[in-house]
Amino acid sequence: MGIKKIGVLTSGGDGSGMNAAIRSVVRYATHQKLGVVGIMRGYQGLIDDEVIELTHRSVSGIISKGGTILKTARCPEFLKDEGKERAVKTIKKHNIDALVIIGGNGSYQGAHALFTKHGVACVCLPGTIDNDIGATDATIGSDTAVNTALEAIDKIRDTCTSMERIFVVEVMGRDCGFIAIQVAIGGGAENVLIPEKKFDIKEIAENITEGNIRGKISWIIIVAEGAARADDIANKITELTNLETRVAVLGHVQRGGIPTAKDRILATRLGAAAVDLLLKGQFGKAVGVLNDEINAVSLDVAFKKKELKVDNLCQLIKILT
Repeated sequence: MGIKKIGVLTSGGDGSGMNAAIRSVVRYATHQKLGVVGIMRGYQGLIDDEVIELTHRSVSGIISKGGTILKTARCPEFLKDEGKERAVKTIKKHNIDALVIIGGNGSYQGAHALFTKHGVACVCLPGTIDNDIGATDATIGSDTAVNTALEAIDKIRDTCTSMERIFVVEVMGRDCGFIAIQVAIGGGAENVLIPEKKFDIKEIAENITEGNIRGKISWIIIVAEGAARADDIANKITELTNLETRVAVLGHVQRGGIPTAKDRILATRLGAAAVDLLLKGQFGKAVGVLNDEINAVSLDVAFKKKELKVDNLCQLIKILT
């Protein structure tokens, strides 16, 4: 029996472009004569039976909006067998034949469990600002997050130069330094601290002191939240250099905002590709892009963390300081 009705949900941390993905899934599926429902609040909504009908008109005007109209949540309850069983009951109750799940590594693992243990047909789209999903060059929301952070750092640079100060700017990235390394290069930062690479705070302080002697009186250090706390780094630098150091924590502003053209286009392409996979009976897959071509792999491959190659980029930042 073929696919007649699909459900779509967003799970985990939100990212700009998720709405564009929802729109693409709904309208492409409708074009293919499929029924579509939305599950509110991710896996929690599956457990709690929060299911709404979605039509072509339901997704009007959302392609340019950040966040997700389906809301999102983290769901510890879904990690338990009982939670998954309740989710499956909701799927069966609403005659949902397949799911399109938009999220990050944890969302992929949840989909993999539904597919392998309960036989639920699933296809996942990479929705995470960290760009740490395997088998895809880009994830929905990552480009917008980088551009949002970069805009803030450009403004901080103006103050940093004018007031002749050291700034430590903390960006998101609990386990991945993607945003930090991108904005450090794009923003002309002097240092970047990321989870993937050890750093020597004494060496950084020595470089700042030497630069100060040469007349370099402003300095920006980008810190991924998973590498260190900006406050701790700033206090240590002040202690070692006796120079005034300020902190800026960008926080959740990086998640929201109008999605960039790149994120809208990526989300739209992947949403349609996910529906195509379901129609072809290719379940338990994740869809992404490699070299600008649609790429589909099994979920157990996709949720393995992507290796962030940073040595050359960190060396480039050091050279250009």
